[in-house]
Amino acid sequence: MTDKLIRGRLLSFKRAPLSLTDTESYLYESDGALLVVDGKIKAAGDYAAVKAQAPDGVEEIDHRPHLILPGFIDMHMHFPQMQVIASYAANLLEWLNTYTFPEECRFVESEHAARIATHFYDELLRHGTTTAVAYCSVHKTSADAYFAEAMRRGMCMVGGKVMMDRNAPQGLLDTPEMGYDETRQVIADWHGKGRNHVAITPRFAITSTPAQMEATQTLAQEFPDLFIQTHLSENHDEIRYTCELYPEAFDYTDIYARYGLLGKKTLLGHAIHLSEREADVLSEAGAVAVHCPTSNLFLGSGLFPMKALMRREKPVRVAVATDIGGGSSYSMLKTMDEAYKIQQLLGERLNPLESFYLMTRGNAEALSMADDIGTLEPGTAADLVVLNAAPTPAMKLRMETVKTLAEELFLLQTMGDDRAVVETYVSGNGMKPKHASM
Repeated sequence: MTDKLIRGRLLSFKRAPLSLTDTESYLYESDGALLVVDGKIKAAGDYAAVKAQAPDGVEEIDHRPHLILPGFIDMHMHFPQMQVIASYAANLLEWLNTYTFPEECRFVESEHAARIATHFYDELLRHGTTTAVAYCSVHKTSADAYFAEAMRRGMCMVGGKVMMDRNAPQGLLDTPEMGYDETRQVIADWHGKGRNHVAITPRFAITSTPAQMEATQTLAQEFPDLFIQTHLSENHDEIRYTCELYPEAFDYTDIYARYGLLGKKTLLGHAIHLSEREADVLSEAGAVAVHCPTSNLFLGSGLFPMKALMRREKPVRVAVATDIGGGSSYSMLKTMDEAYKIQQLLGERLNPLESFYLMTRGNAEALSMADDIGTLEPGTAADLVVLNAAPTPAMKLRMETVKTLAEELFLLQTMGDDRAVVETYVSGNGMKPKHASM
């Protein structure tokens, strides 16, 4: 693997920023460089100082005047839903039954799963995302395609075969025993291979019987280091139906608690409509509420009270995600643009430093992976995104009046998309597709 010296303006967060003026929370180098050796960052900082550490003849890549950041991290996606994005429906449950479940049935075919996996990873890299957490379908073939493509590209990815044994078409149902056995096989085949991480993945309580939840609990006990991902409190009708299916539970959150599924590696998609009791439970467990703003707005699910959850006496850990395909964009920039608007509607403020922290180090910390991804610290993987804040005529015109780093970040967040991504690096290798694969 060729050593590289990658030059540009560097931005990497040390911790969550407390305000727009909190310059101690991040590293910024106006003329910086990264020395990449064997796919990892060996040195980061001022260009001249880093170049002095580089071997003679090192390959030098100059991205000036663009920004170089850690690659974006997307905490909640649905790999089989690429072809249901932009499907018209009134709400979550109608959307699932009309579009999503029929589409996911197609992933029993390995050829189809492999084709969609190629497109899926192309879109991630086109938008500057280097790590994602995804649901596959109920079929092991979908998980095989997902993880095989991740290994081929050398990406750090989290994913899991969905477990669901009721309230879905027959072609999407497993059984408690099959869900358990196939998840164990996915773990054996893929966990720890390359940079793959398998997540135990009961879709949500509506689609799992108590017997399957017990099987999920057994998996969580047998593999305590694995992630657990599921959905929570996305939609009022969903909440009512879920509580009818589990009448013994105090509330939706209590269902997962009763089966031992809440912990520091539990990733809960949406979690919009939580009671104070539920928020306390999540806080005490250390579970992560994953905010999916474009999906929440598209499906009319509600406004996620992110800032309120984060500043509680018992704060809830929060991450951010696109939720493809309920979400309407693969771009984490667009995701944070919508997150900003939701907080505005709630009378809160989300400043651009916070947004870029959440997309990088914040999401890495939610995954307990900040020692490997999400920063430009020496020793971490050279997973990077290079951003141009003037890729379109309108953005270029606006940049003429931008005077601060925060203003530039806010412009990228508000008007940026895949056109703002100059390059995406995975382990130091440039990977952004130049055109769509067919």
